[in-house]
Amino acid sequence: MAKRFSAETYVNGILNGDRVLLSRAITLVESKLPQDQELAQQVIDQVLPYSGKAVRIGITGVPGVGKSTFIEAFGNYVIEHAGKKLAVLAIDPSSQRTGGSILGDKTRMESLSINPKAFIRPSPAGKSLGGVARSTRESIILCEAAGFDAIIVETVGVGQSETSVHAMVDFFLLLMLAGAGDELQGIKRGIMEMADAIAITKADGENLGKATSAQAEYQGALHLYPVGTSGWMPRVSVCSALQQTGLNTIWQTIDDYLHQTQSNGYFDKKRRDQNLQWMYEAIRQGLEENFYSHQQVKAQLQTIAEQVKHGQKSAFAAAHELLRLV
Repeated sequence: MAKRFSAETYVNGILNGDRVLLSRAITLVESKLPQDQELAQQVIDQVLPYSGKAVRIGITGVPGVGKSTFIEAFGNYVIEHAGKKLAVLAIDPSSQRTGGSILGDKTRMESLSINPKAFIRPSPAGKSLGGVARSTRESIILCEAAGFDAIIVETVGVGQSETSVHAMVDFFLLLMLAGAGDELQGIKRGIMEMADAIAITKADGENLGKATSAQAEYQGALHLYPVGTSGWMPRVSVCSALQQTGLNTIWQTIDDYLHQTQSNGYFDKKRRDQNLQWMYEAIRQGLEENFYSHQQVKAQLQTIAEQVKHGQKSAFAAAHELLRLV
């Protein structure tokens, strides 16, 4: 662990846009050491009044869709044309199993990573999605307090991570490849329902015609879903990170969504609901950590687990027995 500073030093540095202190504060948030967690919460509490003003964008996509290439092109567009300071954060629950690729992604986003108005932060390999998600939520607060007014949260893994990212952003963008007939079979309905917009990537050269056809198919599929409480009808567009096309349409879609949801009150309601959801998730995770770190639980867990595994004790009886120890 790098040298710790006082909470005041972190707070002042973050509010002044110091990238080094911002990075170190995020490292504190990611740490599992009790003293780091305590210090991190002091910092979070003090910068919280300066957060909340950024647009939070979640981005996910099927394997091979080119998320890193898209995020680099789109990020540069947001900085240059929308005048935003951009932070890119990543949730990678798969990294524990595979070693992860997000650190490589950072090196691939070469032009974005050296842009003075951009900040890219990979997530660490974590034992649970909940831990990575919690640190990402707190990192959003720190980045907003540091003056970043657009935050991209990228989901690197697939599955539950989409739900986790959706619960911490304002706008959720799903990246898809052309060939909609096949992809519509493979994509989970739940992820389609979460999307506020779908972008068909790699819409250039010979793929352009396929991408345009896919756009029509996805838009038709989305019309089958009921309109959500936001009143927003998800849009489908095509883009090419390689040729820098369609990026303006995606940003305009986000801007239109923000205007509509801020006007009808949904935006603020969603933020309030997310705050509550974060609290309950933090409680659940804290209880789980306390349970597994309890000395008696650690002493007996393996033995009882073996009994359950071999049918000598029911799972419910075992759970109650262990819970009584705490």
